[in-house]
Amino acid sequence: MAVYTDITEDDLKWFLTEYDVGELLSYKGIAEGVENSNFLLHTTRDPLILTLYEKRVDKGDLPFFLGLMQHLASRGLSCPLPLPRRDGALLGHLSGRPAALISFLEGMWLRKPEAHHCREVGKALAAMHLAGEGFEIRRPNALSLQGWQALWEKSEARADEVEAGLQDEIRSELDFLGQHWPKDLPEGVIHADLFPDNVFFLGDTLSGLIDFYFACNDQLAYDVSICLNAWCFEKDHAYNITKGMALLEGYQSVRPLSAAEIAALPTLARGSALRFFLTRLYDWLTTPAGAMVTKKDPIEYLRKLRFHRQIASAAEYGLQA
Repeated sequence: MAVYTDITEDDLKWFLTEYDVGELLSYKGIAEGVENSNFLLHTTRDPLILTLYEKRVDKGDLPFFLGLMQHLASRGLSCPLPLPRRDGALLGHLSGRPAALISFLEGMWLRKPEAHHCREVGKALAAMHLAGEGFEIRRPNALSLQGWQALWEKSEARADEVEAGLQDEIRSELDFLGQHWPKDLPEGVIHADLFPDNVFFLGDTLSGLIDFYFACNDQLAYDVSICLNAWCFEKDHAYNITKGMALLEGYQSVRPLSAAEIAALPTLARGSALRFFLTRLYDWLTTPAGAMVTKKDPIEYLRKLRFHRQIASAAEYGLQA
């Protein structure tokens, strides 16, 4: 979440007249994240999240995102719901941007997740994969192999400003993944961005998943590899095998991984580390000064990528036979 587009109180009050949500009491921007502009609203009825979809988000993808949240909730997954306007539409416009009101999900994200939290995340991810079955709208993953190459081309010329030798290293990694990326693994709807700030807990109980604006159709095990990268490394960039074991146990208790998925996990983890390195690198180099957004250090994911290159089998992540 982030704020790229400011809004005025008068414009917001006009926007809210299209909804049955009560009167506006207060609002404030949410600075975390890098994709859309988000605000926390308090009304005379309920707290709400207002999302303005920025230029980086294709308006044509919005029916997928909003419809997916409705579908998952109908299948029992705890996640925010888009609120309909008085005319039934889920999308309006505010400050020159497509905009939606989303229900507020109780809970907090964890700054220091422990192994038992990782187990619950694994369970929730698998439950989301199963709940996504039957969702009829499809959205290809724009941030897979071809998307990585296109993103790299936008940053390649300046990559060595971040660390000497990056140009050669990332070119080599893209070549490797292009030749070895797994095929024919089970596919479905994936979250594709299930970081700690997108999972809410009430105490030790997982209360829901949020921020589905990278969701797409792809290999389910790729989503697992994203979570290994997001949840199972410590601040010093060391992999915590206890957390990895817990996350994988939790996932498999709901949806067991196939032998092919298990064999592919090290390569998938390299790919997901590269994906987040590349988007962070691009944002690091191009986010304009003054934007109310927290830039994330791309080197964190470069170190994770280098770790995964040394992994020979999924057992080294803590996967039990």
